[in-house]
Amino acid sequence: MFDRESFEVEKSAEIERAIADPQLLQKARDFLIHSDRYKYGYYWTWLGLPIIQMPEDIVLTQELLWETKPDFVIEAGIAWGGSLAMYAAFQEIQGFGHVFGIDLTIPEHNRQAIMDTPVSKRITLIEGSSSDPETFAKVSAHIPKGSNILLVLDSNHTHEHVLAELNLWSPLVQVGNYIIVSDTIVEEIPEQKHRPRPWRPGNNPMTGMLEFLSQNDRFDLRNSYSDRAFASFNPSGYLKCIK
Repeated sequence: MFDRESFEVEKSAEIERAIADPQLLQKARDFLIHSDRYKYGYYWTWLGLPIIQMPEDIVLTQELLWETKPDFVIEAGIAWGGSLAMYAAFQEIQGFGHVFGIDLTIPEHNRQAIMDTPVSKRITLIEGSSSDPETFAKVSAHIPKGSNILLVLDSNHTHEHVLAELNLWSPLVQVGNYIIVSDTIVEEIPEQKHRPRPWRPGNNPMTGMLEFLSQNDRFDLRNSYSDRAFASFNPSGYLKCIK
């Protein structure tokens, strides 16, 4: 009755059928567009800290953490710190690892809330731009060569900034590890008139990521994470290092 191999085979087949269903994909996009008017992505927490992600992306990320068991997680754009707490909680379970959280500005009350979590010993906060070589140097100095790294880009979502981040940080990522390029969904939804942003269709993480991939053959977006979540902020945004 509980045959895991058969379960996985059936699951894979159903995923393929779902991905091929244009009505399902459109309904998922419609939900993202409509729910964004109510800031649906802001509803969730991890260890009491807001984690501004869609629930499906949270689940995908923990699956990815379980698969790769990173020595280090580097997140650019930490917001309230919920995602940092998630990475650090996983590393506490696995018994090793450290998280670097980078943001241009980290208010003191945010810093204190993050460092008050029971997993704060695994978290280092760094103020600075994630596209600045000086910030890169501060982090990379603590990472031994060949470390397993998960890189999460969730800061400034303009094409130029995301491309600069990818070019700067991707050399740290080894074969079998991943980069999560957040908010690629911006390319696929109408411009957010209710929440004006400098990014929009044509100028966003998806366009920056695609330019990066056109110049770099070390990464591939075709994998089991990129398109399995339909209500995702990061469609096709899970890049696997393949060489």
